[in-house]
Amino acid sequence: MAYLTRIPAGRIFGFCSRSISSPIKNPFVSSTLSHVPSPKFTITAQFSSSPSPSSAETNTQVFSSSNRWRPMCLYYTQGKCTQMDDPSHLEKFNHDCSRDLQVNPALIEKKCSQDLDFLLVIDLEGKVEILEFPVLLMDAKSMRFVDFFHRFVRPTKMSELAVNRYIEGKYGEIGVDRVWHDTAQPFTEVIQQFEAWLSQHNLWEKEKGGCLTRAAFVTCGNWDLKTKVPQQCQVSGIKLPPYFREWVNLKDVYLNFYGREARGMMSMMKQLGIPSLGCHHLGIDDSKNIARVLQRMLADGALMQITAKRNPESQKVEFLFENRIEHPVRRRQA
Repeated sequence: MAYLTRIPAGRIFGFCSRSISSPIKNPFVSSTLSHVPSPKFTITAQFSSSPSPSSAETNTQVFSSSNRWRPMCLYYTQGKCTQMDDPSHLEKFNHDCSRDLQVNPALIEKKCSQDLDFLLVIDLEGKVEILEFPVLLMDAKSMRFVDFFHRFVRPTKMSELAVNRYIEGKYGEIGVDRVWHDTAQPFTEVIQQFEAWLSQHNLWEKEKGGCLTRAAFVTCGNWDLKTKVPQQCQVSGIKLPPYFREWVNLKDVYLNFYGREARGMMSMMKQLGIPSLGCHHLGIDDSKNIARVLQRMLADGALMQITAKRNPESQKVEFLFENRIEHPVRRRQA
């Protein structure tokens, strides 16, 4: 039996309706943000009362209790929140990405030794071109959240009309279209900023071949780095950065560790008895939820290994596991 808690979307994404005393100036456009109507739906958070065997016990051990859930301020994640001194704004919105990812290390007994020091959880949004680029940096040994990188991405090969339709269809109903328009940057600029962020954390040195240093990306499926990033690099006229050539597909690790199939983030969370937080298909929220699955798997003793590698010459991707989650269409064709 599942218990449904309905959270009004207007409360979750209230930053888009601009309930603040002074407007935020867009540093790239000489205009202030306009009022955006409240979203037309509610967000449902599902909590299972009958999780998989022993998951309820383990879940209470892994995740520390925290204060009430609040949505992230998406201007803050872009480095553009000007309301940090406004108590009412701080009461409504979360400015601490670690709040939803706290663990209790004293109660974790099954965690095994990891070959990697850091894991970069990434969950891209956008099917035509990338629209959102969120990355959460997790310590593989302590399972703790370290830092995040989050940018909205502006398409480069689409007309303004097509972009507006694209964003309205993707983010309009959840009230995130305004913040996207105010903060989105071209993919090439996002990659430059991301590489600076990687260097700041000593995870990447261009001079040493451009691969990550004792770190790996963690994805929920192969699509993000096998398909979408190479496509976007081609559209943006840049070479695929070497650090995108390998990754950990959490779905494949999950299948081979637990011995049961989970086709996506939501099914993994349901099987493990982990409540989902935020809005599904908002990249920063999905990345948090994937990170929560990752933390739970680490606590259960799963080893995070590179599951996919791209050959730099042939561009063919080789996979670690024979037992993999495959797309239903490819499975039928086989």
